[in-house]
Amino acid sequence: MRNYDEKRDFVRVAVDSPISYGYPECNEDGAGDDLAVETLLDQKALLKNLSGRGLMFVAENEVTKDSFIDLKVVPSNDITQPLHARVKVVRVMKQRHADGYEVGAVIQHMLDD
Repeated sequence: MRNYDEKRDFVRVAVDSPISYGYPECNEDGAGDDLAVETLLDQKALLKNLSGRGLMFVAENEVTKDSFIDLKVVPSNDITQPLHARVKVVRVMKQRHADGYEVGAVIQHMLDD
């Protein structure tokens, strides 16, 4: 039983999974014909949590707030489907006691594989 009021629309699920991400060519809202264009997912990071609307990951390199990135999560088991999405970065924070940056993002579009 929870002893607090949940203020989020979706519960966060703790995850420790590697992800790949990259920067797509897109317009201001992250949409358009470019959703079909393959993005080079050449950056690596570690997914820390996931919800129905967004996610948080730790990246080695700083990511620009308000930018759009395409990312792919490939689970270590065959039961769970991969997640391939375009997200908007809404928060970037330098980690206090480690190298890297905590990146909060909101899912904008699901992408096909």
